[in-house]
Amino acid sequence: MIAIVDLLKQRLPGNYFATDAYIKGDFEAGLIENRRGDRLLALPETLVQAIYAGIEQETGQAAGVVLFNCGRWWGKNFYARFVEEVSDYYGKPLAEMEMVELLQCLKQCWKTHGWGTFDFDMSYYQQGFLVVKIWNSPFAQQAPQGAQPACFLEAGILSAFFSQLTGRQLHCVQTSCESLEADCNRFVLGMPERLKPAQVWLEEKHEHETVMARLCRSKT
Repeated sequence: MIAIVDLLKQRLPGNYFATDAYIKGDFEAGLIENRRGDRLLALPETLVQAIYAGIEQETGQAAGVVLFNCGRWWGKNFYARFVEEVSDYYGKPLAEMEMVELLQCLKQCWKTHGWGTFDFDMSYYQQGFLVVKIWNSPFAQQAPQGAQPACFLEAGILSAFFSQLTGRQLHCVQTSCESLEADCNRFVLGMPERLKPAQVWLEEKHEHETVMARLCRSKT
């Protein structure tokens, strides 16, 4: 049996990404830092809108691909920082963390950085797909209105992050978007060859449930 005195001596780390503990700085001076002293960057709504408009003006129909690739670059760097911060704080490598603990860290991290609230839908996990659901995305809120989901940047981030986490090259497709008045943004992660048909179905304006049903039936 563990003695109470020994239990009290143990370091019990709290929520590393808790907003009130993680975000520091002099807000009046415009300086924002995380709890390690690393600089954080705030993106005004007008800047996000300008990024969308500027990339579309410069690249036209390739804007989605450009944003996705930017997201992949961002996601690789985000993963490296996430691993370093979480491993240092909890005193163990990511591989030794319980999956529930790791996913809770990621959900809180996403929220604290102001990217919306984040959750997982494991309904299709046995079929080889992981669905990420995001609410109140600033990227969706500022996206130009269109006929298809517009959060290419987030899709790229998720693709890179989970590719690094799993050690497998994963692709990510968005199947519902708040910019199109959906209840949330849904992103499907899976092997590239299995997700390839989804783009055609999205162009045909099929809903998330239909796309997932077809993906699960696909033998590609």
